[in-house]
Amino acid sequence: MKRQYFKHYLLAIGGLLILTVSACKKYLDLTPPSAFDERYVFSTVPNATSAVLGAYDRLAGLQAYGSRLSLIYPYDNDEMVGVLNTTAPDNSSRDLSRYNVQSTNAQLTLPFEQLYAGIERANICIKNIPGMALYQNGSEEEKKQLKRLHGEALTLRAQFYFELIRNWGDIPAPFEPSIDQPDLFLPRTDRDTIYNRLINDLELASNLVPWRTEVVSDERITKGAVKALRAKLAMFRAGYSLRRSPKMMEQRADSLKFYKIARDECFDLMQRRDQHTLNPSFKAVFKDGIASYKIDPFGEVLFEVAMQRETDSNIGYYDGPRFYVPGNTALLGNGQTRIIPTYFYDFDSLDVRRDVTAAPYYNSPEYYKTVQPLLNMTSGKFRSDWISPRLSSATQATGLNWPLIRFSDVLLMFAEADNALNKNPTPDAIAALKEVRKRGFGGNESLIGTIPTTHDAFHTAIVNERYFEFGGEGIRKYDLIRWNLLGKKITEVRAKLTKMRLKQAPYNNLPQYMYYKPSSTEVIWSHSLYKPTPSPAPAGFTRVNWIIALTDTWVNNVAQMFQPNHSELFPLPQSVVDTNPKLK
Repeated sequence: MKRQYFKHYLLAIGGLLILTVSACKKYLDLTPPSAFDERYVFSTVPNATSAVLGAYDRLAGLQAYGSRLSLIYPYDNDEMVGVLNTTAPDNSSRDLSRYNVQSTNAQLTLPFEQLYAGIERANICIKNIPGMALYQNGSEEEKKQLKRLHGEALTLRAQFYFELIRNWGDIPAPFEPSIDQPDLFLPRTDRDTIYNRLINDLELASNLVPWRTEVVSDERITKGAVKALRAKLAMFRAGYSLRRSPKMMEQRADSLKFYKIARDECFDLMQRRDQHTLNPSFKAVFKDGIASYKIDPFGEVLFEVAMQRETDSNIGYYDGPRFYVPGNTALLGNGQTRIIPTYFYDFDSLDVRRDVTAAPYYNSPEYYKTVQPLLNMTSGKFRSDWISPRLSSATQATGLNWPLIRFSDVLLMFAEADNALNKNPTPDAIAALKEVRKRGFGGNESLIGTIPTTHDAFHTAIVNERYFEFGGEGIRKYDLIRWNLLGKKITEVRAKLTKMRLKQAPYNNLPQYMYYKPSSTEVIWSHSLYKPTPSPAPAGFTRVNWIIALTDTWVNNVAQMFQPNHSELFPLPQSVVDTNPKLK
């Protein structure tokens, strides 16, 4: 199936499931059965396919990866900030970015419920598909399709649980449909127990689903996605996490077992470059792939969330530079995910990822680039002015897909896990890091510098490389948590921003103002981003505030209320606690 066909098919059949989760009452309550019962839904391959695609549907939409889980939950960190405010708390999305979120915050409940709705739908499929007569006795093609559906359902359930765990920690964990449970009021289950179950499930799933090139190209899960997700879950299982007792960030003693799982899965994927490898162009992954509604031809995006263009995704509207559509004079886009100035300047000036990750402009009606003050520089990977065909109506819905795992993540997870296991990086680990970094410099290996060969220095290099590679992709905050570095990096970024504002080294020669060429479809600077502002002002250029825009208020607002050993997780939504007496 092609991308657009998959999206429309998903929309058409998403409601076929017989059981779902109430969005307004208990998060595990039941709604009345529809006209379709389990025997009908799981009697044919097309109907079972509809049921699994209905589970996929819970990944999409504004309460999932179309907005909340992708563009709001992952900030603030040391690369980007969510929308800033000076009066926290105000019980809005700003409180999530400021780490002052209360259990009554309106941004918590619906994503939490939608993730559990996805688990419920996946549980129904996992229960029923292996029990279908066709699963054992159908034609070879029917059995192959049903095994794939079974593997997809196991993988979807793992992704739903992963998102719940990394935001809420220990959670109730149903692994059977609600109708089969004697008690819907479940206590919390330790996250390690859930991770262990999911990691085992994904081992099974990887044997059920095909490789990418063995099926029609679309956004459905294939073997590469399963193996990459298993590696990611193992990395988080191995890392630090905020524990309920003793209410501190801790790493379990058995972490090496899970680093080995992650290393092995990534190594397997690295041997199948016919299936997945890096796109030679970093920019093309986003502009020519995601923004053009196309599947990446190199398979770099192993797992992505398919979105309906009409409703499911505000990606590029909420986080990217503002834009216009033909025939409409209204400026569109929120530009709410902002680049932290020190992040922009941490990039090497020759790193091509900088100008993909950061968008320093808004668009005019003619799509000329109007450079904004430094503090208004937005996240750039999903910018709406890259969308092709161009948006034709004044809408917040872009339909852009959200990438969950790219092959560069596989390479860097391998390098990190290999280093942890061997206490020093092996040549394979060094080569994996070098491959990602080399692409970051446009393929010029002479620019990448020396790769460290000792454990601690190599780990620091991994921390830094993931910083540059995944900006704006909702990854950094959770990486810093599993390394127990979030508090340290927040403190560091505030100190660096203060030095920048005070014109102290290494920021003492940066320009206070920048000049750019107006009426141009590309950003053309009059002078270097790394040297003082020229005087007199260059003719034919427009001035914009740059370093001078920084203020103490802005600096202090970054992750304003963060508290170590507290802010790494969200509180459970108050409505969930109120309806379940076994939760606190």
